[in-house]
Amino acid sequence: MLSRLLINALKRSIPKNRTKKTTDTPHPITPSLQDSIQILEQKLGNSSDFIVRIVPGRDGIPEIAVCYIEGLVDLDQLNGIMEAWLTVTVDTAGTPDMDALLKKVLPARQVTQLRSVHALIPAVLEGKAVILIDGLDVAYSASVAGLEKRSIVEPSSQTVIRGPKDGFTEDISTNLSLIRRRLRTPDLRVQTMVIGKYTNTRVTTAHIEGIADPQVVSEIMSRLHSIDTDSVLESGYIEEFIQDASVTPFPTMINTERPDAVAGSLLEGQVAILIDGSPFVLIAPVTFFKFLHSSEDYYQRYDLTTFLRAIRFVSFVVSLLLPSLYIAFSTFNQEMIPTPLLISLAAQREGTPLPALVEAFMMELTFEIIREAGVRMPRVIGPAISIVGALVLGQAAVQAGLVSGAMVIVVSFTAIANFAIPAFSMAAAIRLIRFVLMLLAGTLGLFGILAGIVPLYVHLVSLTSFGVPYLSPMTPLRFSEMKDLFVRLPWPLLKTRPKEISQRNLVRQNENPRSKGTRKDQTK
Repeated sequence: MLSRLLINALKRSIPKNRTKKTTDTPHPITPSLQDSIQILEQKLGNSSDFIVRIVPGRDGIPEIAVCYIEGLVDLDQLNGIMEAWLTVTVDTAGTPDMDALLKKVLPARQVTQLRSVHALIPAVLEGKAVILIDGLDVAYSASVAGLEKRSIVEPSSQTVIRGPKDGFTEDISTNLSLIRRRLRTPDLRVQTMVIGKYTNTRVTTAHIEGIADPQVVSEIMSRLHSIDTDSVLESGYIEEFIQDASVTPFPTMINTERPDAVAGSLLEGQVAILIDGSPFVLIAPVTFFKFLHSSEDYYQRYDLTTFLRAIRFVSFVVSLLLPSLYIAFSTFNQEMIPTPLLISLAAQREGTPLPALVEAFMMELTFEIIREAGVRMPRVIGPAISIVGALVLGQAAVQAGLVSGAMVIVVSFTAIANFAIPAFSMAAAIRLIRFVLMLLAGTLGLFGILAGIVPLYVHLVSLTSFGVPYLSPMTPLRFSEMKDLFVRLPWPLLKTRPKEISQRNLVRQNENPRSKGTRKDQTK
């Protein structure tokens, strides 16, 4: 109730006089070459990086102007186009067929005919070369983009031991090709739109027809089309605009740099959202347990995968509850600690001036500062700062009597457990909630932890991701869907797709008879 009142108050505080994005009135291209160039220069504000190169005409060949943005095109390709235009010939007398001429000049280029000045601007800003022709009221755009792109390398945020090593880049065309390489099916549907008044960012959705839920796809497209903003610079913009719940620390969409993870999600009925300029692809809808799974789970043996998943779930609980449990036990509920351990902890805390709650908060904040400093520092010295800072400060704090050695162990183990969570967005959410539980444990003990866990669980039950229950298949409970939840059964037993994402085309594979082997013939 409080979160809804907060959202309504924020909505009322937003000015309502914001005008929607309107399209300019289309101005036709004039036959005069100079007039068309002048109009185009005025539309672009006479920018110094807008280049116009005139190619003179000759008998039967009209004069043309090649317009482009410096730095966005490949000059070698552009010079090749202009040299080809100077040497091209017409086969018949009279007015030449411009489409036929351009096919000769641009045999392998993507050529689009443009009929208005309004269509010329996006073409130029996308890195295309716009060809204006003297005497014609149409123009042509040629794809000669030459912007330097980052090469395909291993993802830095989601590394695996066994599995593909390629990752997404900032170029949306490259990212789509990486997905197409893995899903060679005509059922892969790709839809592109432009969002952002000033950035004009390409946003593309991808799903597999026949597997993805049409209602989910329609809902995602509807939310994307309803976005009215000036800019979209990263996938985080889109995630906050279209997510189900705004006031929640838990992510309701997965972001990934791995093409194989996106392909696997599409095969389970999910929808991928690609944003030009971002190497992180959004996947929706998702459930809570997807954040504790890794793409490598499906490349390793099922027994090893089950063991690793158990470690992740334990790490999740440790990262969430260990500091608050230590505070509660050492402050209010000492009777729950075995006597030898209680004596050892009491001996360590002897002479420590700070309460356990303040001690834990100080250590946790110190570690968060060290973590942030290690991320922001240059890569050469960042790890050294993190390691040296943690060791030196921890040892110095214990020797100075500010904190106990047990508290250093608890905080360190909690931080290591947090790193074991595969999804960074979920790990960050746990870090925030941990401080709240520590405060409750320091004031009410175990009752405070329970008072925090129960509302937290109620909140998780109330969350949805594009209509899919967040805790599915635990809530609502479906035992048949748990074959790939806490454990992973062998691939021959994973015959159906998870029902919580989509109810269509559930059969993933038919019965696969196991090879029983052959016994060597002992007779000769």
